[in-house]
Amino acid sequence: MQHPLVSILIPFKNTACFLSECLDSILKQHYTQWEVLAVDDHSTDDSRQVVNAYVQKDSRFKVLQNKGKGIIEALRTAYTESHGALITRMDSDDVMCPNKLQVFVQSLVNSGKGHLAVGQVRYFSDRGISDGYERYEKWLNGLTLKGSNYSEIYKECVIPSPCWMVYREDLDACGAFEPNRYPEDYDLTFRFYEKGLKCIPCNQVLHYWRDYDSRTSRTSEHYAQNYFLEIKLHYFIKLEYDADRPLTIWGAGHKGKEIAKGLLGRKVNFSWLCDNPKKIGKTIYGQKMLRYTALQHLKNPQSIVTVANEEAQKMIRDYFLGLGQKSGSDYFFFC
Repeated sequence: MQHPLVSILIPFKNTACFLSECLDSILKQHYTQWEVLAVDDHSTDDSRQVVNAYVQKDSRFKVLQNKGKGIIEALRTAYTESHGALITRMDSDDVMCPNKLQVFVQSLVNSGKGHLAVGQVRYFSDRGISDGYERYEKWLNGLTLKGSNYSEIYKECVIPSPCWMVYREDLDACGAFEPNRYPEDYDLTFRFYEKGLKCIPCNQVLHYWRDYDSRTSRTSEHYAQNYFLEIKLHYFIKLEYDADRPLTIWGAGHKGKEIAKGLLGRKVNFSWLCDNPKKIGKTIYGQKMLRYTALQHLKNPQSIVTVANEEAQKMIRDYFLGLGQKSGSDYFFFC
């Protein structure tokens, strides 16, 4: 087996209480050809001192000061100073399984460039994991097991930010960390998809994802739902939308309304469908709500589905199936 250098990019900010466990998990990796580029994003606790202790003991650790502010700038700072042929991210509050790097490197060496190594994840928390996170974990790992992550890319981020590895050339082809678009992990996932990087199936849990109240994804405005909807719509218009086909939105809840406003702002025409008798016939944002059966009278339509209820989603899928329409080309679930 080849032994390419792996660059591990770790932005950190005020995670002193978790950093040792994170960095120790890297030291315990079976694969030893790695370097850590840890970037201090203006911490006000003892995080920098924690990382410095590792730097003094092992030359594979490097600590840098963020040249800007925020995760994207920290990733750019780390990437600029990295030397590895293979690149991966790590969250400073998480833990790697001992075989994580080994599995990723082996997968990429075997598959070659044009591939993305991904692994299954497991949430953990001192207070237990909510049903929502359990469902997300199960859904995400189910996709990773088959390497079919992109098949549901418009529902949620299908590549966990700290559990992937890629060749440097492929990351550069995807724009690396240049875009300023948040959530940065979801944006990068869409760019992996856009450039056609193939996800390598994985049947192993390789990463432990810590959940706690002050986690960035829970507290930063950049990870609010409206950012997710905007990024989905941005890439849908760029990668999927065909102006020669009629477009519909199915669903008039909060997400449906946000998508409608986004389309109106882009001057994209659409029909608005729902199955709620109380809304059918009403006008919202100047658009008349139509019964969903209007879909069958449109010629070769594309549809954005914003209905979150699982039972309703099954009905909607069956309806599309009955019309001979296919997921990922004719209809896209946005939740």
